[in-house]
Amino acid sequence: MKELQAVRRKGMEKLTINRWAAEDRPREKMMLKGAEALSDAELLAILIGSGNTEESAVALMQRTLACCNNDLNQLGKWEVRDFSRFKGLGPAKSIAIMAALELGKRRRQQEHPERAVIHSSNDIYEIFHPLLCDLTIEEFWVLLLNQASRVIDKVRISRGGIDQTSADVRSILREALLQRATQIALIHNHPSGNPHPSMNDRRLTQFIQKGAQTMNIRLIDHVIVTDGRYYSFNDEGAL
Repeated sequence: MKELQAVRRKGMEKLTINRWAAEDRPREKMMLKGAEALSDAELLAILIGSGNTEESAVALMQRTLACCNNDLNQLGKWEVRDFSRFKGLGPAKSIAIMAALELGKRRRQQEHPERAVIHSSNDIYEIFHPLLCDLTIEEFWVLLLNQASRVIDKVRISRGGIDQTSADVRSILREALLQRATQIALIHNHPSGNPHPSMNDRRLTQFIQKGAQTMNIRLIDHVIVTDGRYYSFNDEGAL
């Protein structure tokens, strides 16, 4: 009887990562086959190093990813308190994951070092989506362009609360004049996910457009960014 119980205990014993075949361990697998051979969970497991008493680092990250539909973009919105729901993910491990996802975002932003040329509202969205998609508060930015519609700079004008922000027209025009921009685009995000402009958004756009005209600066668009969608004042004939 005791022998049978021992066999059962042995069969139920958790197979730790150190006892996996070398080619199945995330670090060794990466060395043997390259990073592209690893799943998202395996890559994240390398970052956290260990799991908890019930599951390996890989199993823990598989369960974590399942809670955000295996979407790294959703995971990128998480904060330390979100990770802390999982046993084994303390502040140090959570911050390691958050830092890696932030590096990935910054890498995307640096993929095109040449000055971008703005041809459409989608070009503006592609520039600002990585900057704004994960934010829980509104930010207001201005994109500065030269006569050839090449990007000179992008400048954050203000940060707001959970549902609104304010934009100082003088600050916007000052940035345009200092950097000799002849065209500008306005950009802000809606953390709610609804891309449609409010009455305040419409009034502010008109106010800035009038101010820019006095300086012979053209307002080409105002783009409202959400995670996956956007609204363009220019496309909708609102400018």
